[in-house]
Amino acid sequence: MTDQNSNEGFGFSTRAIHVGQDPEAITGAVTVPVFQTSTFAQEAVGKHSGYEYARTGNPTRTALETAFASLEGAAFGVQFASGLAAEDAILRQLEPGDHVVLGNDAYGGTFRLISKVFGKAGITYSANDFNDLDTVAANWNPATKIVWAETPTNPLLNIVDIEALAALTHDKGAMLVVDNTFATPYLQQPLRHGADAVVHSTTKYLGGHSDVVGGFIATNDSELETHLRFINNAVGAVPGPWDCYLTLRGAKTLAVRMDRHNSNAAAVVEMLSRHKAVSSVLYPGLESHPNHAIAARQMSGFGGMVSFRAAGGRDAAMKIIESAKLFTLAESLGAVESLIEHPGVMTHASAAGSALEVPDDLVRLSVGIEDIDDILADLDQMLGQ
Repeated sequence: MTDQNSNEGFGFSTRAIHVGQDPEAITGAVTVPVFQTSTFAQEAVGKHSGYEYARTGNPTRTALETAFASLEGAAFGVQFASGLAAEDAILRQLEPGDHVVLGNDAYGGTFRLISKVFGKAGITYSANDFNDLDTVAANWNPATKIVWAETPTNPLLNIVDIEALAALTHDKGAMLVVDNTFATPYLQQPLRHGADAVVHSTTKYLGGHSDVVGGFIATNDSELETHLRFINNAVGAVPGPWDCYLTLRGAKTLAVRMDRHNSNAAAVVEMLSRHKAVSSVLYPGLESHPNHAIAARQMSGFGGMVSFRAAGGRDAAMKIIESAKLFTLAESLGAVESLIEHPGVMTHASAAGSALEVPDDLVRLSVGIEDIDDILADLDQMLGQ
């Protein structure tokens, strides 16, 4: 029988269901149990089964980490209590005086963490257009240790050429971190294109059901993994076993959900592109997107996130959002239900007044997996207000 913990010979969906998830040895349970315990009995002083205290490790968490590392094509994976806890662990490699190069379109929570939290510790940052790498190189700060990219970006859905950015980053002696939350490993594996670490908010597509918060880091760098596990244990930003169970259960259907997210989003984009209430649609699947060719090269699909700008400005955007019926007005994204938000006021409020400030007429959609006719009908009535 093929070892289920090996990547060899398995496709994506099979790995999502089986890797790290062998039937439980004692009872034969097919589903990984929820090991709801805070500590583990030891055979003798200093001699244990591999688990000693639940902050340090838990079998349910191990199963999740093994499965998710496989999906990203990584040697190592570490799960955290939230996406921001995962980001914090990576950034804790930095020392006072170090510099972070951040994209000029990024999640507001990432910007807040780097600028407001690590800024107080003497870490500096700069916001850069990663579509202009010549300028990034020309303005390179020699204190740079980490380059932090999202692709697609949140919320403007820009695309970053991972391979080109990795080449520049490594030439300068820095580490490239790629936030792969929007694309998911089903559509994109940044490590294959040269990234040193991949970060996810597993709250989003990997969990997929708006019922659990978490974060994950994948890497092939053993020294980075050692650092991450030290921080994971020392700081204690770890998920409980039930959270790990829910996240792992959600990921089993990632492939089929992403196929539906992709097809529904494509239909939404087609409708928005021809509607008079919309001034522009931001989606990498559009041939008119400035980096469509890059997205097509490094992604196998364009995802379920769609942003657009309201033709009537901020007031029109607010009216559209507030008239939603099927779409739920809420922060977060990547779950089975369709969500709508105003990034400038909600998820990206911390970026107001900075180089990462988003347009006030911007509307962000997380297109769910409901029947597409129902999604389009709700959009039609929202845009007609």
